[in-house]
Amino acid sequence: MDKIARQKRHNRIRSHMHGTAGKPRLVVYKSLMATYAQLVNDDKGVTLATVHDLKKHKGTKLESAKEVGMNIAKLALAQKISECVFDRAGYKYHGRVKAVAEGAREGGLQF
Repeated sequence: MDKIARQKRHNRIRSHMHGTAGKPRLVVYKSLMATYAQLVNDDKGVTLATVHDLKKHKGTKLESAKEVGMNIAKLALAQKISECVFDRAGYKYHGRVKAVAEGAREGGLQF
């Protein structure tokens, strides 16, 4: 039931946001094992950059999520992208989702 409710929230959120080449959508997905982040250009339907923490890192999941945010910001700045739209994918804005957002902001992304 929780997965269905999250998907409904995600669809509702997605109906209001749209990523472009200049301001792509930063999508966060979390599983039990890893945290993923993608920059998506919805105009062309392509993924510009993707980062995950599947490789084992020392530390907690929160620390790994913050590192994911910093890495996606690094990739975005390498492609000369400084702004994005944050898509939390139906998750509540706390924990790992918040850590990815904070890491991306520290890395230089604005949203």
